[in-house]
Amino acid sequence: MIEVAAGLIFHDGRLLIAQRRLNDHLGGMWEFPGGKRELGETYQQCLMRELFEELGVHVEVGRRLAVADHPYPERRIHIEFFQCRLVANQPQPIRCANLAWVRADELQAYSFPPADAQLLDQLRQNPEFWKP
Repeated sequence: MIEVAAGLIFHDGRLLIAQRRLNDHLGGMWEFPGGKRELGETYQQCLMRELFEELGVHVEVGRRLAVADHPYPERRIHIEFFQCRLVANQPQPIRCANLAWVRADELQAYSFPPADAQLLDQLRQNPEFWKP
């Protein structure tokens, strides 16, 4: 089981998504930025570390919005998704292929991993997620 923390960073009615590097697991797909939890880290600590390493940003981690468990043929993933607020720096694609700020009606244009499917449905159907 791989434990992952992912951040949902909203700004001006848009959500930040990141594209996985081609050589990574599920390369080329889009995701909510974050990464694997290290031994002894909380999910919140993991997310702050990963978002700095991947995007060069400092965030304040807010409430947990969703949890997903998903089996892939080669691994099983447990993801905890948290609402985040940018505190410092603008996101840069340091350890990802690309970044995009998207509106709810644009999410369907991006290919996400199966583990994100339930959260994507919630994001499309609940406008309150998108309000400040």
